[in-house]
Amino acid sequence: MFGFEKMYQLENNFAGNDIDDIEDLISAEDVKPQERYQNKKSVTVRAKKRAQIKPETDVEEKLTPRPTIYESVIPGTQKVFVKTWGCAHNNSDSEYMAGQLAAYGYQLSGKEEADLWLLNSCTVKNPSEDTFRNEIETGMSNGKHVVVAGCVPQGAPKSDYLRGLSVIGVQQIDRVVEVVEETLKGHSVRLLQNKKVHGRRVAGAPLSLPKVRKNPLIEIISINTGCLNQCTYCKTKHARGDLASYPPEEIVDRARQSFAEGCCEIWLTSEDTGAYGRDIGSSLPELLWQLVEVIPENCMLRVGMTNPPYILEHLEEVAKVLQHPRVYGFLHVPVQSGSDSVLGEMKREYCRKDFEHVVDFLRERVPGVTIATDIICGFPTETEADFEETVTLCSKYRFPSLFINQFFPRPGTPAAKMERIPANLVKKRTKRLTELFYSYEPYAQRVGETYTVLVTEISHDKLHYVGHNKSYEQVLLPMRDNLLGTRVHVRITSVSKFSMVGEIMDDERDWTRCAQKQAEAPMESARMSRDKLIQRYVGIALVVGSVAFLLQLLIKLL
Repeated sequence: MFGFEKMYQLENNFAGNDIDDIEDLISAEDVKPQERYQNKKSVTVRAKKRAQIKPETDVEEKLTPRPTIYESVIPGTQKVFVKTWGCAHNNSDSEYMAGQLAAYGYQLSGKEEADLWLLNSCTVKNPSEDTFRNEIETGMSNGKHVVVAGCVPQGAPKSDYLRGLSVIGVQQIDRVVEVVEETLKGHSVRLLQNKKVHGRRVAGAPLSLPKVRKNPLIEIISINTGCLNQCTYCKTKHARGDLASYPPEEIVDRARQSFAEGCCEIWLTSEDTGAYGRDIGSSLPELLWQLVEVIPENCMLRVGMTNPPYILEHLEEVAKVLQHPRVYGFLHVPVQSGSDSVLGEMKREYCRKDFEHVVDFLRERVPGVTIATDIICGFPTETEADFEETVTLCSKYRFPSLFINQFFPRPGTPAAKMERIPANLVKKRTKRLTELFYSYEPYAQRVGETYTVLVTEISHDKLHYVGHNKSYEQVLLPMRDNLLGTRVHVRITSVSKFSMVGEIMDDERDWTRCAQKQAEAPMESARMSRDKLIQRYVGIALVVGSVAFLLQLLIKLL
């Protein structure tokens, strides 16, 4: 089905081995293992203790399996399970780490058969970190090696439950193979440093690294890391740090590469896409216009989350980009509260009117634009009057996508030190806002309307394919063969709170695949012509060389 069953085949070619005997591998002058690791400050070598015979008194300890310690690691003989929590940025990081492991020869597998678990964490909410901690304990109790990554260990590396574990920092994902290899040998590795080029901090690992995508049709590109905010409730800042942007040309090259590999859709992601480029003399609109130039026909671009302060000065240009036929008319702009007082305590650096200006401007300039937003209920300083302002804001705009979160005091943040609102009051406010959200149907009048949608996903219930129209609204479609990766015309037959259900109006022969696939034919033809030309000239050169050789031989004989 559109190549989904096809797996990458990886080969390792070894040449130039001049060793005749096994003794040639080792000599007395070779560096000993302990000496080799003395220069690796990030690696804690496994202590080799002399075995002691003692009575087994702890039944639980006896039953707990221990991970297998490998004295040497041969690529392809161990299996790795990768699990991710959190945002699109985290998912992109996991895809990069999985790609490097697969390219090196490790097998990606389910959790039961894996030798090692690679767990990539999110620090936004307490429940996410709790689940992450529980998964670590589960892996260790099942005799698995565990490597942790993501924002939790980066932001709080001294947490008790991370003691002794190997850690990959958010900017060190290009060293995942090294970390996994050492962990399988029983060593502990901690890589939490920032990446620097010529003494200057950069956004992170190169974007050109190999990937194993969760969805082969969607490429997630992190355009920058960190942000310029100092939000009092946010723990992610502790992990991702200040803004660091990738150069536009590196992002554009990654986009080209992704489309060449069969992707139909690109998601731009970061902690704040609106702030992109401020550290390198560029801007989000500048990047978007460059990307539009390389998006093949029938493929799409989705712009990720932006905070209000950094999109305000680019509204005119952003609106123009969102109108482009190959860019989704969609933007995620978190407001967090409708109260200026609460926004001030959060240090969000904008007021309610700023946010309303963003929404009003985009709704006026971009036909059918979808604006998604976030709300935090129960911030420590939120009064009943403050909450009412949030309610009136949500009532006014009736956002089709509204992410409602309860306040969680994240350790080390200023808001964690503030006096909290009673939990029952927070739940009451959350319930009221949720009821408001479910009181309206954004797609109620859509039955009978027709759209062109790009089909790229499978629904959560595994019963439908998912396509998105120009406004990035979700349309559920029947699971027809060869439908994934196509653009089709649909008619809406029914609607729900979060999506529409459509029937396909085209015959299969009229489905349009991503133009990149169509463009490969002339490219392949050009390659073939080039190869034939090379063969032709090689043949001519051989003939000329043979004639010259015969002439020389004839002259000598005469």
